[in-house]
Amino acid sequence: MHLDIQSQTKGNILLIDDLPENLKLLTELLSKIGYTVRSAISGNRGLKTAKLNCPDLILLDVKMPEMDGYQVCQAFKDEPDLCYIPIIFISALDETLDKLKAFQVGGVDYITKPIQIEEVVARIETHLTIQKQQRILQAEIAKRKQTELALQEANHQLKLLANLDGLTQIANRRRFDDYLALEWQRHQREKNILALILIDIDYFKRYNDCYGHQSGDDCLIKVSQEIAKVIKRPTDLVARYGGEEFAVILPNTDTQGALIIAELIRAC
Repeated sequence: MHLDIQSQTKGNILLIDDLPENLKLLTELLSKIGYTVRSAISGNRGLKTAKLNCPDLILLDVKMPEMDGYQVCQAFKDEPDLCYIPIIFISALDETLDKLKAFQVGGVDYITKPIQIEEVVARIETHLTIQKQQRILQAEIAKRKQTELALQEANHQLKLLANLDGLTQIANRRRFDDYLALEWQRHQREKNILALILIDIDYFKRYNDCYGHQSGDDCLIKVSQEIAKVIKRPTDLVARYGGEEFAVILPNTDTQGALIIAELIRAC
């Protein structure tokens, strides 16, 4: 079989085998067709090598001292930064159970010895292509998630803006109407108490005419801030009702409680 060197996809390959002659042979063959090849003579060294410079794919022998190939593969799968690396087993073991165990521990392929370099290259290229497509897909998923989060945040901000008074930055009339309707329904359903305070600034038109609209706006902002300081509960709502009028919705508040709040606001 003729191999077109130019058509081969380059990749960073890690060889793990306890026999130096096997490492030498595969290193020479794969290097000639454009792969960057590193080698390790044990599973522990293979793990250390991969942590220093993560490979695109691993060719792993099964029968090795200390840690056999299955244990090495499992060790890679237990490492969060290495678990996604495709591992191809290369072994003289040709029994079905041996191959089945290789896939059970996380291998993506199994090549039996003696190897044919054309077969090894074809399988490497296949799994590197799969890995590349997976990375593209993951990047696309991550991009879409970021877009979705950005859209959700934008919608959240739009909703906030739609419910805020542009000048005072407290709830606007629309938010007031919606919240009052909601609390009124709750009042009807649960028979709880509900209080409403309406606030009007006396002589505001005279103030506006005397000091100008900018000072009038500053006055409305200051009044809204002072009212908001009095209202402590998250279930209460301070809103600009219109012009120089403000409103406070107080769920679960009786008349006496509402009068106390109203007096605190008046005294600001």
